[in-house]
Amino acid sequence: MNADAKKTVLRMIPYGIYVLTADDGHGNIAAATVNWVTQTAFGPPLLVVAVKADSNAYKILKAAEKFTLNMLGKDQKSLAFTFFKPADVVEGKISGQPYHSGANGAPILTEALGALECKVSSIIEHGDHHIVVGEVTEAHLMKAPAGRPDAAILEMKDLGENVFYGG
Repeated sequence: MNADAKKTVLRMIPYGIYVLTADDGHGNIAAATVNWVTQTAFGPPLLVVAVKADSNAYKILKAAEKFTLNMLGKDQKSLAFTFFKPADVVEGKISGQPYHSGANGAPILTEALGALECKVSSIIEHGDHHIVVGEVTEAHLMKAPAGRPDAAILEMKDLGENVFYGG
């Protein structure tokens, strides 16, 4: 396989940017920027998200068996970069960002456009990212988008010419 062609073609897949949060109920809270996300079913509403297998976020999510997917808007690039590194919880904030706990106990970022609370339905442990299937149990809309909802979401291409994922 031509490695350059593979990398370029895989980078043609558009990626939204989200922050996955989880709380295992034992004082361990995770927040990580994720981008391999898609809805997979309407009934029940299911989504899948790929989470780096060796990350603290994956460890906490797996223990918690629930998570929240926080939606970022086009103007929230700095928030995406905040959660590219491990999160810390200090003075009631995650990496300096205000949050509150959702019905499932996972953090909901106050500044997110919206959030989906999910319970883990299944996990496929294969490769360097594991696939988490989540059933949506609650939905929150903090800031209604103007126009198409999918046009409001921060995308990988919005982060700059040299920021890529995939390949």
